[in-house]
Amino acid sequence: MLKSKTFVKKTRSGGVMKIVREHYLRDDIWCGSEACTECKQESTVLQKDTCIESSLCSYPHYLIPDTNVVLHQIDVLEDPVIRNVIVLQTVLQEVRHRSAPIYKRLKDMIHEKEKHFYTFTNEHHRDTFIEREPGESANDRNDRAIRMAAKWYSQHLKTSESNPDGLKVVLLTNDQGNKQKAEESGLLVHKCEEYIKSLIANPELVDRLALSSDDKNEITSNKVLFPEHLPLSKIQAGIKSGSFLQGTFRASRDNYLEATVFVQGEGEDTTEVLIQGLQNLNRAVHQDVVALQLLPQNQWVAPSSVVLQDEGAAKDDNVEEEEEEKVVRWTLTAVLQKTPARKPTGKIVGIIKRNWRPFCGMLNVSQIKESTRHLFTPADRRIPRIRIETRQASTLAGQRIMVAIDGWPKDSRYPNGHFVRSLGSAGEKETEQEVLLLEHDVPHQAFSQAVLSFLPKMPWAITPEDMVKRQDLRQLTVCSVDPPGCTDIDDALHCRELENGNLEVGVHIADVSHFIRPGNALDKEAANRGTTVYLCGKRIDMVPELLSSNLCSLRSNVDRLAFSCIWEMNHEAEILKTQFTKSVINSKSSMTYAEAQMRIDDTTKNDDITKSLRGLNKLAKILKRQRIQKGALTLSSLEVRFHMDSETHDPIDLQTKELMETNSMVEEFMLLANISVAQKIYDEFSECALLRKHPAPPPSNYDILLKAAKSKEVEIHTDSAKALADSLDVARVDGFPYFNTLLRILATRCMMQAVYFCSGMDSDFHHYGLASPIYTHFTSPIRRYADIIVHRLLAVAIGADGTYPDLMDKHKQSALCNNLNYRHKMAQYAQRASVAFHTQLFFKSRGILNEEGFVLFVRKNAIIVLIPKFGLEGTVFFDPKDKTAPSLVFDEEIPGVSVPVPDTEPQTKKPRLDR
Repeated sequence: MLKSKTFVKKTRSGGVMKIVREHYLRDDIWCGSEACTECKQESTVLQKDTCIESSLCSYPHYLIPDTNVVLHQIDVLEDPVIRNVIVLQTVLQEVRHRSAPIYKRLKDMIHEKEKHFYTFTNEHHRDTFIEREPGESANDRNDRAIRMAAKWYSQHLKTSESNPDGLKVVLLTNDQGNKQKAEESGLLVHKCEEYIKSLIANPELVDRLALSSDDKNEITSNKVLFPEHLPLSKIQAGIKSGSFLQGTFRASRDNYLEATVFVQGEGEDTTEVLIQGLQNLNRAVHQDVVALQLLPQNQWVAPSSVVLQDEGAAKDDNVEEEEEEKVVRWTLTAVLQKTPARKPTGKIVGIIKRNWRPFCGMLNVSQIKESTRHLFTPADRRIPRIRIETRQASTLAGQRIMVAIDGWPKDSRYPNGHFVRSLGSAGEKETEQEVLLLEHDVPHQAFSQAVLSFLPKMPWAITPEDMVKRQDLRQLTVCSVDPPGCTDIDDALHCRELENGNLEVGVHIADVSHFIRPGNALDKEAANRGTTVYLCGKRIDMVPELLSSNLCSLRSNVDRLAFSCIWEMNHEAEILKTQFTKSVINSKSSMTYAEAQMRIDDTTKNDDITKSLRGLNKLAKILKRQRIQKGALTLSSLEVRFHMDSETHDPIDLQTKELMETNSMVEEFMLLANISVAQKIYDEFSECALLRKHPAPPPSNYDILLKAAKSKEVEIHTDSAKALADSLDVARVDGFPYFNTLLRILATRCMMQAVYFCSGMDSDFHHYGLASPIYTHFTSPIRRYADIIVHRLLAVAIGADGTYPDLMDKHKQSALCNNLNYRHKMAQYAQRASVAFHTQLFFKSRGILNEEGFVLFVRKNAIIVLIPKFGLEGTVFFDPKDKTAPSLVFDEEIPGVSVPVPDTEPQTKKPRLDR
């Protein structure tokens, strides 16, 4: 049966196009129920015996949620208790259009066999399809389609001979109008909230309910605390006229009453607008896309130098909160009046897009006896506290939990939300690791069967077909040099003298793109993950372990597929010839940096591997000297290495990482390979090469560095990378040997983030830190997806592999780069958080330690301190009301763990930079 619709559409050129849409209807679409004898089904999803006990529905039943129930109560639907749910095609399509994340979660539930979620294609069933009536809105038509499908199911199951127990269908909706019409049609219908509250054996599910508008009205007061948000139509008109600006809201970590909105200008120009005070912040949450209005210039202020955290008690009295805010506002104003450097300042007038997600944190149990309303404190200090209702407060106290925001009314000091799930006891290693992975949006679920199905079948071996376009380099003395315990070996090197007296140097990289083919499930998963994430004692792989630690890993004494970059060089490290080739190698040794260094330094050794290492090391020193002469920066950041207990896996010792010549040796040749490949793929594909750039910092970024240098009467020049590098090289202070390292740490903080980009979408390729006109990532395809794309481009360039449409599409490449940049940034943050957590675990049983520390920044009520030995950085607060010794406070804190600071100078003395 065919329904067709014909209409005309005006084209861009002014012509008219006739469009015919055909809609096919069928009468053989299954209902999916075991209880049905009418449908000739090959398999069923919905169970005959539904085992959910409800005081509202004492009979066996299936659930049909409408679109809004799915959108707002997805956390409830994901609970294992909720099973045997009919997901209508109408609902699935609406959810897909309105929320991609919720659509993905719904699809995951449908694919989970234990949930028994069945998709019924009601839009193509002869008896359930309805046409939109004249004057009927799309929303009303869809509500009617849902009611029609629910009615069909009720009648269909009633006529089934194998349904003597009276299996029924219950429609869940929160729309009063839809509910009323369903009742008039004789359907069983309930509000989602009343149905969940009726579940006898699962009272805890009530906590996971998102607040309805009725609930929100109960919680909030009559006092308006925030200005009304403008409607989207007024916001759009204001942006168009220039009276409003659009930007991304980024809350301050140090001051909960301050934020910055980044407004994108033309090209890559970004304007930063300061927002201060609760009224001006106006319920915006970190990462929201907001509309703001600039304040008159005489109302512009400077960033606060106060470190301020929202530490009010968990109370529901808005009057007390208002008094607390007055004190804070007075303190801020007093400080701001003394600060001269004012910035563009504005206020939030509306929200364009909310970027809320479930947040991890802890419950602050209300001080009011038997209260069900409590405040939740997120782990991320940039997120405001969230008020939730729960009857499990005593159970959840001391646990890490997840909470989702439902809304933020104008008459509520905090946003309202609901409990999602518990993650475990706070302070436990597994719990805290799960928190940091969730908070940094690191995909860490096990690889699905669909992904694993694209792995090579074992036992695997190199075939004659693999050798057709490859060079056999197994005779070369190739070796790898990596950190201790490394199993995902991406790269190997060789160096040998040629008959003409020149040197042949090779960088051999794991040929991951041979195993991961474009567009399959394995490729899509790797592209989404973007990077391997290295935590302390744990690695979250980008690709399955069979590839990362076995078939792609360039382990010693096994044949491996590689992508090789081979140069002919003279003894001054000048490149005379460059060759790129797919190859087969057999590494002769897998060494740590220390082992390779010992070989180089041991004068009694003169074997082929040692000679190769010495040749590489000699050339690397020349290459590094040349880079530094061109203006490459040598900056500094503290990295620590933990020694773990073999049984408990807790840290028993930690020390800062020591860098050797061999670290630099490997780094120089990886940089050289990346630069050589970048030039090659850009020469071949000028519009779609995936490159990496490092923008020069704006002059204002250097303020903290210049201020620190000036405090010791040292001059730093920031006109260019070379000027900065040269002035850092001579920045010395007598009697203060660590001063230069401190400056380099501060200089690192001044830098912009290096980013991936598509060459056809940008004109500035320069890498500021490396002083290179072009750069990419080629050398780590096991742990970076960008390198896989670069391998594919290089393979096409040398005729070793074929291309595919997405590889040559600059817009898709650019979108991919955005995801890779995001994943790379979040992986870095997750790694830092893991180090901070393990450092605190290390201190947990060690009491008070005396160690040398350095003051990095001075605030009005705190100092930011660095302890180099442990790579620790934290805030020391000075509260005039508190007479006890101050303590270090970290970004990632474990409940019950703090680090006392002994022998601190009185607050009246200005802390010195060096102590």
